[in-house]
Amino acid sequence: MKHLIDPTDLTLEETNSIISLAQDIIADREKYSDRMRGRKLATLFYEPSTRTRLSFTAAMMELGGNVLGFSDARSSSVSKGETVGDTVRVVGKFADIIAMRHPLEGAPYVASTVSEVPVINAGDGSHAHPTQTLTDLLTIKRELGRIDGITIGFCGDLKFGRTVHSLIKALSRYRDVKVILIAPPELRLPGYIKQDVCDRMGITYREVSTIEEVIGELDVLYMTRVQKERFLDEEEFERVKDSFVLDAGKMKLAKPQMAVLHPLPRVNEICPEVDSDPRAAYFRQVENGKFVRMALICRLLEWKDDESRTAPASSGFYSCATAQCRNSKCISNHENVAPLVHKGENGVVRCAYCDSIIV
Repeated sequence: MKHLIDPTDLTLEETNSIISLAQDIIADREKYSDRMRGRKLATLFYEPSTRTRLSFTAAMMELGGNVLGFSDARSSSVSKGETVGDTVRVVGKFADIIAMRHPLEGAPYVASTVSEVPVINAGDGSHAHPTQTLTDLLTIKRELGRIDGITIGFCGDLKFGRTVHSLIKALSRYRDVKVILIAPPELRLPGYIKQDVCDRMGITYREVSTIEEVIGELDVLYMTRVQKERFLDEEEFERVKDSFVLDAGKMKLAKPQMAVLHPLPRVNEICPEVDSDPRAAYFRQVENGKFVRMALICRLLEWKDDESRTAPASSGFYSCATAQCRNSKCISNHENVAPLVHKGENGVVRCAYCDSIIV
């Protein structure tokens, strides 16, 4: 069975197939308005979400299907101590497909190991957010007409930003993509992403300190929040914060066809004056999320009984009885799950659930 837990669970061919289907849905929405009639999507959201949950709900409804589930774990049996695995086993008896958001990293993967229906990771901690990645790819394709050969700048919180990590993984399989990392030292991209993704896949990347010095090179500027609480030194935050705010002045330095993306919500990292710029694609990006989730639901249910389509990531996992993940947000430290690991770049052993290094 095919699940979507990490962006790399999809082959490049499968990813492009979903993007193409989303484009076809956009072109003829009426043709798909009855595609999921009689089918049910369960939305299991263990933490608050507005855009992602409503996007999944709207996607299934526009396909003619129904939606059930919960938006607050406190209103479910989770409040009584039910495990992720047991919840999914039960819900799978009522629904044809499950979308799960969970604060613990690796929870959707655990769900996929016991589920009788396809599971979609709608975000797990700071780990992965693959449907946002598909949204980003569709937006880039619609804004620029291509994904191959782009230069993309990621700006803001690159250390904890799961949307950034997921998108870099996905872009690593396209041709001639150049990445520019714009962040303060405290929030730079983690070393393991640089090594296991950028270096291994041959992505050209460099790190800079301000938007102004590179914005003229970019085809896409992907903005994220720089959060004050990430800094140990408040004075350092005050010193650097304006370097990571996009305003009309910086936009004057950009290409006429550059696209500005943001996973939202924003705080103050994009000034409202930028909203009226035709290159501001972040609200179009939101709608693209609905279309790509429509396409994903269709494809996963189409592939459900195809034994050749399984999540490739799990094939590299193996049991290690002595493995102890030190990530406090990893599900392996909260529920009784098998101690699974995998080997990353240079043979480094990592937790199968959250990708943290196992020491």
